Amino acid sequence: MATGARAWCRVDLAGGTLDIWPIGLLHPGACTVNVAIDLAVTVEIERRPAGYRVIQAGTAVEAASAAELAADPHAALAGQVAAALDLGPFEARLASDSPRGGGLGASSALTVALVAAAEAEFGLPRSSPSRLARVARDLEARLMGLPTGCQDHYPALLGGALEIAARPGGERVRRLEVDLGRLGESLLVVYSGQSHFSAGNNWQIIRRRLEGDPEVTSLFEGIARAAAAAGPVLAAGDLRRLGELVSEEWSYRRRLAPGISTPILEELLQLAAAGGAWGGKACGAGGGGCLAVLCPPTERAAIARGLEIAGAQVLAARPTAEPLTVGVRR
Repeated sequence: MATGARAWCRVDLAGGTLDIWPIGLLHPGACTVNVAIDLAVTVEIERRPAGYRVIQAGTAVEAASAAELAADPHAALAGQVAAALDLGPFEARLASDSPRGGGLGASSALTVALVAAAEAEFGLPRSSPSRLARVARDLEARLMGLPTGCQDHYPALLGGALEIAARPGGERVRRLEVDLGRLGESLLVVYSGQSHFSAGNNWQIIRRRLEGDPEVTSLFEGIARAAAAAGPVLAAGDLRRLGELVSEEWSYRRRLAPGISTPILEELLQLAAAGGAWGGKACGAGGGGCLAVLCPPTERAAIARGLEIAGAQVLAARPTAEPLTVGVRR
């Protein structure tokens, strides 16, 4: 028997990067607004008498120890989890519905699912959502050698639409009461075809903000204002205004560093706007990956067709309220 876990990817609507400590604290009132989408990541983990084995994307890695596992780039995440939780030998099978480098938080969702499944399989105390989010965040930072945030982990854990506010002493997570079905009728999640690496972009930006760069500081102020307005607007169901705020946020974000915006991303956003979209932005740190586009439900299909003709892939992704699930599988 194995223990399985399923978690969700997310679309960040406004305020990304503000969840990376201590950036949000430098902008009082800062928050990140996002929503879980039904692109799943799944983990199955089963104890073994000896040796570790990790299977993902058709690649199998065998290792005698957690340290050896962590040294292999195809299994480094599982190795970090094994070492941090002091896990004995296991086999783990990992899968994700998100395109690689899609900017939808899939790697963070996988970390959440893997930690949760490992705790259950090895009989460890179950972490609270806030502790599990922080453990997963810290393991990713260790893996990448760069600062990471917490906004990707909470949709994977909790589902639904969330407002994650930066506060002294720790983030405050608030569920937004949203008609997710109605939101899904206006939301398009579009893969540009370009993979991205978020941590590299984020580090450039964080360093400049910590050094007090006035341009970056001003841009973060704009991002924080748009994000602070987005939560109440989403909760009120004003999706047209939400789309405008998403585009406003992107107008600041795209100027934070070279490479966040790309010609392909801008072409797709312009096509969506020409088709009647209310607004859109790149997900995650940009530089490729996916776009989130908000549009009238009556124009959704036509906008989707236009984007696909331009070479993008419209993902079958809708908002979901379902939380992380963990259970025994035979």
